Amino acid sequence: MSGFVRLDPPVIAEIVAICETMLAELERARVRAKNLVFTDGFGDLESARQLAAGYSRKAAGTPESARERIEQFIDTLTQLRDAFASGGEDFLDTQFDWARALDTADRDV
Repeated sequence: MSGFVRLDPPVIAEIVAICETMLAELERARVRAKNLVFTDGFGDLESARQLAAGYSRKAAGTPESARERIEQFIDTLTQLRDAFASGGEDFLDTQFDWARALDTADRDV
């Protein structure tokens, strides 16, 4: 896409700060998500083991799992932050890419 967006430095700084705050929260979520795969406590029955395995799959290991979704959001938000940090010059080139990535990541949630 051709064109150029010019943002005032204070606006860029505010947007980058918002992205950094969101990334910090997502990093905390990433740490917590590592524990989601531990599905102890359902019991020893076969149905309990199957239930635990299902929750474990929802936690990690598939493109739709919580851990992978968090990673997708972190990657996309990092790209968005970097596009704004460049002064907005890269924003038009990336805006549809990150919007599409967020839509894809959010579609199956």
